[in-house]
Amino acid sequence: MEEFASIAISSRIRLARNVSGFKFYTKQNSEDANFIACEVRKILEKYDLFNFMSLKDLSLNECEALFEQHLISRELIENKDISSVAISEDESVIVMLNEEDHIREQCIFPGFNLLKAYRYIRKIDNDIIKNLDIAFDEELGFITASPSNLGTGMRASVMLFLPAHEFYGKIGDLIDEAGRSGLTVRGIYGEGSGAIGSFYQISNQGSLGLSEEEIIDKVMEFIYNVCKNEKILIERLLISERDKVLDDGQRAYAILTSAHMLEEKECMELLSKLKLVCEIGKMEILDEKAYLKLYHECGSAYLLEIFNFADVNENFAKIEEKRVRAEYITSKVKNIVSRR
Repeated sequence: MEEFASIAISSRIRLARNVSGFKFYTKQNSEDANFIACEVRKILEKYDLFNFMSLKDLSLNECEALFEQHLISRELIENKDISSVAISEDESVIVMLNEEDHIREQCIFPGFNLLKAYRYIRKIDNDIIKNLDIAFDEELGFITASPSNLGTGMRASVMLFLPAHEFYGKIGDLIDEAGRSGLTVRGIYGEGSGAIGSFYQISNQGSLGLSEEEIIDKVMEFIYNVCKNEKILIERLLISERDKVLDDGQRAYAILTSAHMLEEKECMELLSKLKLVCEIGKMEILDEKAYLKLYHECGSAYLLEIFNFADVNENFAKIEEKRVRAEYITSKVKNIVSRR
């Protein structure tokens, strides 16, 4: 929905599937894991758009960089010896193999597009179900490692930018309201993560007893109301606290375009303050997609993959990381954000 384009950042549909007769990850051996990965790869190869990676062939830092980009989960890294991932060229479709479940398919699209993401991943899911003996029970639905995923095995989530909810202390109320609706609110990196830069993920808590369409409808209705409220709160904020928002944004721009050293969390918080001031129109983000990428491009692992600043001296490496981050981000922000 275009009216909420600056609030609803991305939409994700994730489906959890397991192959009948194979143990879950805690007791899974490498032979079984390899069989599952090979069979799914055969199914996906016909789409001719996936890059396949075995995590054991990647360094830990390479894995962390993929995590920072929201392409893989922390659990997949923890199962590094047996896990793998297939990522589409445009990074909109990710299939994780031998994570908590044998197969976790997900589709991510920009904005408030849950239905589009669902329709796309459904095609791949149908192929997987047709070609593999997927564990399913008539009463419980798809059998999953976690009871919370029984039923459809679906998690429908939207990443939201909620600076006004934060400013007015409404996040606690939002979490309570979501809980009463059978939904959950998480931080920028999903389960177990905190909020950074005013980003929050909202998704369904469980899927048992609901159809996939009912889950999507429930999440969409809730997200629509959150976006509507955030828009009202932003309008109020830009009237009653206009000078503060402008000052915070101008300071953020000054630091992000001239800093000598930047901490990761500090950088993300500054990017969010600058994003908010662009809502007023005093500045303009010229490329929204490129700007949002800065949130993971300022990550430690991502930067280390581009600039080899690691050193035997840990203190030196940390200082060098801050310098590299500042140099990289300042050059990007100057090109992406225009002052009016």
